[in-house]
Formats: sequence, structure tokens, C-alpha cells
Amino acid sequence: MCFYTYIIQSEKDQSFYIGSSKDPESRLRKHNQKHRGYTARKQPWKLVWKEVHPQKSDAIKRELFLKKQKSKKFLEDLISKSL
Repeated sequence: MCFYTYIIQSEKDQSFYIGSSKDPESRLRKHNQKHRGYTARKQPWKLVWKEVHPQKSDAIKRELFLKKQKSKKFLEDLISKSL
């Protein structure tokens, strides 16, 4: 089974959210459903980047690495290189 690190972008304010999941498209639907939390306030979201990993631990490590960058420019460059 594959696991993914993903980036979604708010269509409301263009902010990013980084996560990991075995099914990023399904996870996106959950982010866009009515719920509480960070992503609820910034709906709707769109999937702008994903990266496949063979192990769940690899996807989580990549997620944490991307979150530590704390740079919107870094994420924008990563996304643009994957297009």
C-alpha cells in the first residue's frame, strides 16, 4: 500500500495545509466537509501537490519536514516544479 504527503490550498485565502494520508483525494473531501478545526475556517480547499511514499513513516517524515520549512515560497516552488 502506498502513502502520500499532500498539500492543499485554501481557495478562500490561498493558505496551505500539509498532511499525509493513504488516500489524499478522500482526505480532501473530509477537509471540505462541515467540521471543526483549522481547515473548516478556510474552505473550500483544492489539492495542489502530492508525493507517494512506500511506507507511512516516510510520508509522515516528509510532512514534518515540509511543515518545518515555514516558508510559503518554499511550498510554492515545490508545487510549481511538480506541474
